[in-house]
Amino acid sequence: MSQGSHSPTIQNRKAYHDYSIEETFEAGIVLQGTEVKSLRQGKASFTDAFAFIRDGEVWLKDFYIKPFEHGSYYNHDPRRDRKLLLNKREIRELDRAVLQKGNTIIPLKVFFKNGFAKMLIGLARGKKKFDKRESIKEKDTKRDMERSIKSGKVKV
Repeated sequence: MSQGSHSPTIQNRKAYHDYSIEETFEAGIVLQGTEVKSLRQGKASFTDAFAFIRDGEVWLKDFYIKPFEHGSYYNHDPRRDRKLLLNKREIRELDRAVLQKGNTIIPLKVFFKNGFAKMLIGLARGKKKFDKRESIKEKDTKRDMERSIKSGKVKV
């Protein structure tokens, strides 16, 4: 079984636009059977999802996993809180950082590694409107430069 075709990577594209990511962590996700099947089909959404720490554990809130089409009454609640698995040192580090004003934990992407669903989470700081405009300007400039190079019209 090749990893590429059967296991999609689901990205949170908006995260890099709205936040500056300061550090990333790879976490396991505690899932129910039908959730794994839906994730393998790429049926999930990061809209409004975030992670928080409660009682020394990291939890994922508002991460939408579409109910599995062929599931029975055992199907999962699409927006239930899901536990993220990190080691104690990582949890302490996140907890310390979140206590500082302006830091939050944002899910960045979901992928499969050795058959297990994993989530890349980022310690993030919200961007101001100005920062977002700067990011867009940088991206546009880079795109224009790449376009010029490809078309052979390199401006100096």
